[in-house]
Amino acid sequence: MSEATESENKTTGADAVDHAIARGIDLDGTPIPKAKLDLYNQVMGLEGDRQRSGVSNTMRSRIVRIGAKHISQQELNQKLIDADLAPLKEKEIAFYYGGK
Repeated sequence: MSEATESENKTTGADAVDHAIARGIDLDGTPIPKAKLDLYNQVMGLEGDRQRSGVSNTMRSRIVRIGAKHISQQELNQKLIDADLAPLKEKEIAFYYGGK
C-alpha cells in the first residue's frame, strides 16, 4: 500500500473523520449516503459563517467536549484551571459527566 493510500485510509486521529467525509467514504469503507453528506455540508456551511467569539473560547469548548471522553471530571477541571481557562460549568458537568 502506498503512503498516500495509507494516510487516506487512516481511522484514528483528529483528522480521520474529516478526511472520510471529504472522500464520502465512512471509516469502514462504505459510502456515506448523499442525504447525510448534503445535510452535514449545509450545517457546516452555516457554522462556517458564524461570527466567532475568540480562539480561547473555541479551544476551551473543544477541550471540554473531547477531554470529557478521555479525562475524569476532576482531572479535566484542574487542567482547565492550570491552563488559565474557566473551570467546568455545572451544565457541562451534568451533560458530559452526569450519566457516568
